[in-house]
Amino acid sequence: MNNSEILFLYDAKMTNPNGDPDEENRPRMDYERDINLVSDLRLKRYIRDYLEMQGERIFVTKLEDKSVKPEKIIDKLKKDLGKKKLTKEEILKELIDVRLFGATMPIERDTKTFTGPVQFNWGYSLNKVELIEAAITSHFSTDSKNQQGAMGRDYRVKYSFIAFSGVISGNRAKHTLLTEDDVNKLDKAMVKSIPLLSTRSKVGQYPRLYMRVEYKDNETILGDMRSTIELIEKNESPRDISEIKIDVTKLVKHLEDNKDRIESIYYFADPNLEIYQEGEEKEFKDIFNSFNLVEVR
Repeated sequence: MNNSEILFLYDAKMTNPNGDPDEENRPRMDYERDINLVSDLRLKRYIRDYLEMQGERIFVTKLEDKSVKPEKIIDKLKKDLGKKKLTKEEILKELIDVRLFGATMPIERDTKTFTGPVQFNWGYSLNKVELIEAAITSHFSTDSKNQQGAMGRDYRVKYSFIAFSGVISGNRAKHTLLTEDDVNKLDKAMVKSIPLLSTRSKVGQYPRLYMRVEYKDNETILGDMRSTIELIEKNESPRDISEIKIDVTKLVKHLEDNKDRIESIYYFADPNLEIYQEGEEKEFKDIFNSFNLVEVR
């Protein structure tokens, strides 16, 4: 398998992209710059949940809606497969999230650590983000003496346009038995998982642009593509996808300069996102038409 690098852009409107338990579940923030942050674990959770919803076996999951020790997951896998023992290869072939992201897991009397070929940096917003705070009241009392209902706080971002960067290592893929089919499933999960797995605090998030640049070898890494994207705000404090646009002029040059290293670009582009190159609005497929493009559906 060859290396790939990922650029993923999505937005969040009146929602909480990633609550911080150390901050009363407020959205994670870099307060010095008013930048919204989202951990890689939050993104991986979306992907795992989507893949599980599609019938894939997942290692980092719950059993009967309860958190359990890793040994319990392996014991259930043995039971489902009708085996008393499982080899490393058998476990890897069954658990797609371990093939993607790696894990530390019990294998018989040993503990084995797999470093995942797919890794993401933390996501951050390309715009400055404002928070909104509101009081919420539950109709259920907290105990027999309190008949008024529980009070709490609800924290959300007004609008956040979030960018993630990721890599897929062809060398590490060999050790977790990652397949091309697995990577294709990852592509779909990146595009579909967030809106399909919305909860009360997460509804209002949509993928806007996904690019997986696949290289011709397992040595090439060109670097984080987020620095080549310019976010242009139509209004001083945007609140909707219609109030922003992105300029990909630097990204196009970055990729064109390394075109001989690129095999294909797998992509999803939301038609609601305005994309500009050298001051002119264009469709994604027209901007990158010199590359072998594969649309993710």
